[in-house]
Amino acid sequence: MKFLYSNASSIFNSDIVIIGLPDESKSNAKRKGASKGPDGIRMESNEYEYFERDGKVIRICPMAGDLDNKMIFDFGNINRDDLYRLVYDISSAGKIPIILGGDHSITTLTLKAINDSIGKVNLLYFDAHPDFVTSAQDYYGSVLSDSANCINFDKSLLIGTRAAEPEEIKNALENELEIITPLDVLEKGVSSTAQRIISRCDTKSNVYLSLDLDCIDPGIAPGVSVPAAGGLSSLEVIFLVKKVCHDLNLVGLDIVELTPAFDLNNNTANIAARILMEAIASMKIKRDSTKP
Repeated sequence: MKFLYSNASSIFNSDIVIIGLPDESKSNAKRKGASKGPDGIRMESNEYEYFERDGKVIRICPMAGDLDNKMIFDFGNINRDDLYRLVYDISSAGKIPIILGGDHSITTLTLKAINDSIGKVNLLYFDAHPDFVTSAQDYYGSVLSDSANCINFDKSLLIGTRAAEPEEIKNALENELEIITPLDVLEKGVSSTAQRIISRCDTKSNVYLSLDLDCIDPGIAPGVSVPAAGGLSSLEVIFLVKKVCHDLNLVGLDIVELTPAFDLNNNTANIAARILMEAIASMKIKRDSTKP
């Protein structure tokens, strides 16, 4: 099954390439099943984002932005060992890779590929957890430390963070990595938060957005591998993601940690599919005729 809005026949005539990585081999979560995430997102997109009338399929419109003239190719699911090369090639060709996970460690591979292709990125990391453990390596809790050479920490942010280990807070402070908690969003408002993110990241720099669905409150989105109470609302996340995709120079995106076995009425998968569609609708596509 392909993403509903996939409309390109190949990578070569696409602007955006969606890749599924059904892998949770680097996860220590007690809840298992994140490997089912990529197809779970695709299924919800194909189930709820259109109407049928008089034999016609009528796709829903995004809340803002549009999908017109955006060429999207769903590459399908791949093995973990193939991710680096594929993302490297996509990024080198000036296209935007979107990876559907899988556990959050896939971001480490993606950031390395993008760094080797176009250089360091400013990272927007939506997650209940900082994933900045340094006392252990090569798993979903050490993404930022494993990817340190690929990130401009002084222009990056953790967003939705509320379940950090002491060493992670220490590491964030030492690396000048800004943290925005759900309490900060509540106090300052979502519009002011968006402006802070945009100001910090710099509109001319390359930005990568990584979204763990556990940044959303588990009362709304329970189908994640490591839920943490007190999260953001789904609408706050959609608003912030859309602002980032519209106002910043986005070079890649991932959505990870959907765990369908623990979902309720497919709510989390439905939210993930909507985030994906709304993100694409807000992206500014720059076509470069010199790229192969």
